[in-house]
Amino acid sequence: MIAKGKVHKYMDNVDTDVIIPARYLNSSVPSELAEHCMEDIDADFTKNVKDGDIMVAHNNFGCGSSREHAPIAIKASGISCVIAATFARIFYRNAINIGLPILECREASEKIEAGDEVEVDFNTGVIKNLTKNESYQAEPFPDFINEIIAANGLLNSIKK
Repeated sequence: MIAKGKVHKYMDNVDTDVIIPARYLNSSVPSELAEHCMEDIDADFTKNVKDGDIMVAHNNFGCGSSREHAPIAIKASGISCVIAATFARIFYRNAINIGLPILECREASEKIEAGDEVEVDFNTGVIKNLTKNESYQAEPFPDFINEIIAANGLLNSIKK
């Protein structure tokens, strides 16, 4: 599996309350959550994001409460992959459970900039910054996680 898109870049400690503010948690409809994704730190995110785009952040992405709404909002917004130096563990698990690919790669999180065009190969873990003609190596997903992502989430994977 390969993802390719423009980068939306964020810094350290992007918490789940910023990804999808609590005032919108009265809905669990993915498209409604996507309308408010990142709005408290990036008011233009929903206007600028395109299907296939990639989100890049620094340390501890997805910290805070364990709400599943956060990765759902990101995925429903059109983001095809999130790359960060580190993720909060519960966010990591929730993202995989709903089929949102996320990769840890410190070098990529430090060198990739907003607006760069990036390509990610989930089978090899290679992240190519097409804008800067650089490559970074993340740990590739094991087969069982690739299967969960390919099935669009854990529940769909179990049903198969």
